[in-house]
Amino acid sequence: MAVLVGKKAPVFEADAVVNGGEFVEKFSLQQYLGKKHVIFFFYPLDFTFVCPTELLAFQEKLADFEKRNVAVVACSIDSKFSHWAWLNTEKNKGGIKGVKYPIVSDLSKTISANFDVLAGEWVYDEDGSINFEGGPVAFRGLFLIDKEGIIRHQVVNDLPLGRSIDEAIRIVDALQFFEQNGEVCPANWHKGDEGMKADSAGVADYLSKH
Repeated sequence: MAVLVGKKAPVFEADAVVNGGEFVEKFSLQQYLGKKHVIFFFYPLDFTFVCPTELLAFQEKLADFEKRNVAVVACSIDSKFSHWAWLNTEKNKGGIKGVKYPIVSDLSKTISANFDVLAGEWVYDEDGSINFEGGPVAFRGLFLIDKEGIIRHQVVNDLPLGRSIDEAIRIVDALQFFEQNGEVCPANWHKGDEGMKADSAGVADYLSKH
């Protein structure tokens, strides 16, 4: 699996559903360049089990991301029509009604492949035929992209393992603290904690206090 940290986020244009039910063509993360940080996360499939808990948890914390000027965008290999149906299904029936952030359709699986989170790969057999080995869905990948379009953080979970939305917020806080203050964030840093100067004196000073 590729490490994309420090590299430009792959560029794409794709169908998406926004504001809980509006179709958008040629949705792109490029619209946020120079304006917002982006949390771009993948999930395996609509109408599954762990996935609605994650998407609803991101919605519950959406105001926390927005006050940090961070856009939250989700993506799976489902069609825009599947996204729309899921968004219009009540929570007590396994739906995610109430989710307002964009959900991208990666029906071609090219976005998942370019971010290297596709759970499988195309291989040639002895006859020269190409077949897909593995489950053709996305792992639970999450990418923090800065305003310049550079990936600054990535984490990829296997399909059964749900993510921590609080940890995603903590990482946003850490990046923004570094951007604003030029100080780095030591282990277990949380917003409001002291940072550390990135030199030997700064390390020594921080460790002497802790």
